[in-house]
Amino acid sequence: MNAISINDIALAGSGVLHANGTSSSAISSVMFDSRSAFASPNTLFVALRSKRNDGHHYIEDLIDVGVCNFLVEYIPEPLKNASVNFICVENTLRALQKIAQWKRAQSRALVIAITGSNGKTIVKEWLNALVKHDFTICRSPKSFNSQLGVALSVMNLEPEHQLGIFEAGISMPGEMASLEQMIQPDEGIFTMIGQAHAENFTSTKEKIAEKLKLFYACKTLIYCRDHSVIHDQIYALFNGKRFSWGRHPDADVRVIHEELGQIDIVFSQASFRFKLPYSDAASKENILHVIAWMLLHGYSQDTIQARLEKLQPPEMRLQMLQGINDCLILNDSWAADPDSMRIALQALAQMSGVLKRTVILSDMLETGITEEQLYAQIGQELNNVGISKIIGIGPSVVRLFDIFNGEKHFFNSTQDLLIALPSLDLNKEAILLKGARVFTFEKIAAALQLKSHETVLEINLNHLIHNLNYYKTLLPKEVRWMAMVKAFSYGAGTSEIAAVLQSGRIDYLAVAYADEGVELRKAGIRVPIMVMSPETESWSSMLEYNLEPEIYSFKTLHAFIDLLDQGRVDEKHAYRIHIKLDTGMHRLGFESQDIQKLASILSQRSDIELASVFSHLAASTEAEHDAFSQKQIAAFEEMCQQLQDFTGRNFLRHILNSGGISRHAHAHMDMVRLGIGLYGIAEGGVQNNLLPVGRLKTVISQVRAVSAGESVGYSRKGLVTRHSLIATLPIGYADGLSRKLGNGKFTVAIRGQSAPTVGNICMDMCMVDVTDIKDVQEGDAVIVFENAEQIHSLAQAAETIPYEVLTGLSSRIKRVYLHE
Repeated sequence: MNAISINDIALAGSGVLHANGTSSSAISSVMFDSRSAFASPNTLFVALRSKRNDGHHYIEDLIDVGVCNFLVEYIPEPLKNASVNFICVENTLRALQKIAQWKRAQSRALVIAITGSNGKTIVKEWLNALVKHDFTICRSPKSFNSQLGVALSVMNLEPEHQLGIFEAGISMPGEMASLEQMIQPDEGIFTMIGQAHAENFTSTKEKIAEKLKLFYACKTLIYCRDHSVIHDQIYALFNGKRFSWGRHPDADVRVIHEELGQIDIVFSQASFRFKLPYSDAASKENILHVIAWMLLHGYSQDTIQARLEKLQPPEMRLQMLQGINDCLILNDSWAADPDSMRIALQALAQMSGVLKRTVILSDMLETGITEEQLYAQIGQELNNVGISKIIGIGPSVVRLFDIFNGEKHFFNSTQDLLIALPSLDLNKEAILLKGARVFTFEKIAAALQLKSHETVLEINLNHLIHNLNYYKTLLPKEVRWMAMVKAFSYGAGTSEIAAVLQSGRIDYLAVAYADEGVELRKAGIRVPIMVMSPETESWSSMLEYNLEPEIYSFKTLHAFIDLLDQGRVDEKHAYRIHIKLDTGMHRLGFESQDIQKLASILSQRSDIELASVFSHLAASTEAEHDAFSQKQIAAFEEMCQQLQDFTGRNFLRHILNSGGISRHAHAHMDMVRLGIGLYGIAEGGVQNNLLPVGRLKTVISQVRAVSAGESVGYSRKGLVTRHSLIATLPIGYADGLSRKLGNGKFTVAIRGQSAPTVGNICMDMCMVDVTDIKDVQEGDAVIVFENAEQIHSLAQAAETIPYEVLTGLSSRIKRVYLHE
């Protein structure tokens, strides 16, 4: 973002400037997340307020790290005389939108707005890819299409840009008007209408009408004529030029024939034939929106076809991979431009923990700004984030040599880097990969990635945070949240999950054993951690790494006290413990008759702080046991009150797990413990509000023909009754795929179709029947599960529960973390 004076920012946002710092400050970046890496004197922090959080609470911390400019709704009392600049406004989000509107008004770019239920980001990315050679383009980063995301996107629109491409998304009536005011589009693309957020609208027509408010001043609107409900609303509500494509005879761009990978169209009495890079229905529709735009703007068939052949699937999510030498690889090499670079660096700062930060960066091509501006900006941002090492590829990126302060290595080509890679001594580093496609960064990712077999568990970190935030809407905002990350975070990976939860401001983490907590501390996790199954030999390391033990018996309590009395710890420090009470689970915990004795011991120990007291519901999800659950809750409350009366101490109280949060919300008390629900698995109606966190996928190793009467697998259990095609997959019971799933009891998905298991599940592989799947071949992707319904089905077929399915996934399965 080009620098803007704080005076202009205040004027554009209708704010009052309190210039306790310097009124000549130049703003070159905007941040709204206090955890962001871009905390510099030229940053403007926007203190947003929501139902669950208030950005004003973090202003003091940001001043400490060098932020000097704040857009606020009020100035916190202790900071009224701070030597920084405050712009006071009535509503910070609305003020930011006004500033974005002001930026848009200064631009002469042709601006395109894209909306619809699906396909917005893909259409935007593909349109950018196909016309970026002809324009200097500003576009929404990733899928920034919300009230906040659009404002941040439009803020990047500069005078040098010739084309702006912005997507806009809504979830409620009345939201689109503010997006239209910021984007002020000249042209529009309406992708499609679907069920997303349908619950907030009375009808599909109302939803379309709200989305069409984005285009009320547009000159031209592109859409698919085949969606009659969209067409009818456009004709009723849109007064500009309507430009449609589709199979309908009245479409401006008419599809007259299509087959696998090819489409014939007629436009302006001329015929065109295009070979498409993707044949699924959704991809074809998205591509045709872009082709229609290009035809409207005079592109020739040859130009469009040549560019289609180079079209790549857009990757909107950053991948986190386990790397060699205890490195963490953040692969965001799908795009190389300043906006995506800034977002990727923020992710690196949040996810790196205590690891050193390294960036492998190629030349950035076709950015629309001079190399001097580009690399000066990038160099400053690398320094702001605390990058310790940069590895550059290409003749232009060498410009960072003098700008960047850390260790530097530069190479002419990717191949030169790969040859030199062993000598770079990459060890215990968080490495961001950011390169233009021509530099083939996939080769670097492959070289740095810890090798494992072809079965992969993809973990969507955005979905994890979505699930956390959904549960938070069910309870009052003052309730604290403990996230369960024991058992390798239900198979999802411990330190990676803990890092994103820490960035999501979780209050507590819980692990089963001390060594899990120690690893989290070594990975840079600072959140309080409760250890639920402390072992006597681990007491010392628990105290060393500030881990808080669960105490469930007098034996464990006395063992802990003995350690304190041995003088092996700081006598001036009070150590936090968590007391477990047994209210009916009859697994671990103190009983009601133990309370007085327990209180007597604790009252004599000033070196022990009672952090929390908790219990566990035995059947929180089962309605037939609700009366028992209520009995447990009442017993717990009584025992807690007795403990407080006897000790005179205050402590946090918690009894609800994931199921209890949704079914017994009245018993939320001071804190709740979120477990499997965090990972997208729940019972009843809550499930509909959660997003799947894990997707287990593999590939076909081999396809073979098997004649009728022959058998497949051990013990000849897979008898084939017809001539069949059998695919072998590299996943077996050593990976966590139960042997009970063999012989047709479970199906996987290949090319969108079901393939049942054949024969027994083997240790390292299994076989499936692909006879009825067209064009199946070796190397095809295989989905074992990708949503809660499939996990429940797998669990039922294996005669177990989803907990065991997730926690039983072998550590040899590669975990890939996706983060947008």
